[in-house]
Amino acid sequence: MRLPRARGPRALVEAMAWALFSAGGFAAAILLPIHVAILGIAYAAGWLPDDALSYARIHHLVSNPLARLYLTALISLPLYHWAHRFRFAIHHQFGIGLKRMVAVGCYGSALVGTGLAVWIIFFRL
Repeated sequence: MRLPRARGPRALVEAMAWALFSAGGFAAAILLPIHVAILGIAYAAGWLPDDALSYARIHHLVSNPLARLYLTALISLPLYHWAHRFRFAIHHQFGIGLKRMVAVGCYGSALVGTGLAVWIIFFRL
C-alpha cells in the first residue's frame, strides 16, 4: 500500500533540497571537469595561446553578467550537493539523530558559501 505524498511547506523544502542536490551533482560531474580540462590540461600543455588566461581577458570575460551567473552556479551548486550528501551521511552512516541541527549546519554552510560567492563575483570583481 502506497502512502500519500507529503504536502505543505515541509515537502516544498525537501523538494528544493533534492533539486539543488541534483543540480549540484550535474555541475560537479559535468561542468567542473570541463574547467579542469581547460585550465589544468589544455593550458598547461600549451594547446591554448599564452595570453588566454591573462588578467585582462579573464576580467573582460567575468565582467559579462551571464559569465558571473555561470560562475556563481559553478561555485554554489556543488556546495548544495555536498551539503545534502553530508547531511544524509551524518544521519545514516554516523547515526547522529540531531536532524534539524545537522540540516541547518549543512545547508547553512552552503548558503554562506553561496553568499560569499555572490559577494565576491558580483560586488568585488
